[in-house]
Amino acid sequence: MPSVKQTSIPGLLQIELDLIETPQGWFKESFQQAKLVDQGFPQVEFVQNNMAYTTEVGITRGIHAEAWDRYISPALGRLFTAIVDLREGATFGRLETFELTPGQAIFLPEGCGHSFCTLEPNTVYTYLLAAHWTPDAPRTMVNLFDPQLAVPWPLPKDQLHYVEADATAPYLDAVTPIRL
Repeated sequence: MPSVKQTSIPGLLQIELDLIETPQGWFKESFQQAKLVDQGFPQVEFVQNNMAYTTEVGITRGIHAEAWDRYISPALGRLFTAIVDLREGATFGRLETFELTPGQAIFLPEGCGHSFCTLEPNTVYTYLLAAHWTPDAPRTMVNLFDPQLAVPWPLPKDQLHYVEADATAPYLDAVTPIRL
């Protein structure tokens, strides 16, 4: 039975999944709503499933908050992930970090910024979205290297592979909190 744990960011959930070893490898139920809801997971209707594949260690993206809830779980490899609450309120700017393997998942409520760094080559992760992705959807970005957040990246900056837009995004003190 999966377990669901509330973090210090309201609505951000850490999920431990059952990874069943088989002679061929392993099996997991990545998402089974009834079992998760019994553990405190919200009733969410996901409408899109995406997969991402990265070839190298140190591929880094984020910090992006988008206009939908997300459920993220690796299928292969390991991810470091940093989540920042960008919603208006007392927890604005709060940071949580996790290392995710295929036996874990996280649920990010709308308004939380997500970033990741791959820790193994050939990492694959899936993410469910509660709204359809569109290129013109609202997105709030925060600089990966904001000194106020001080994300404890698992690799030195010169070993991270990131896009310039993520490293030149505004610092947290210039971000308008997201009003939901």
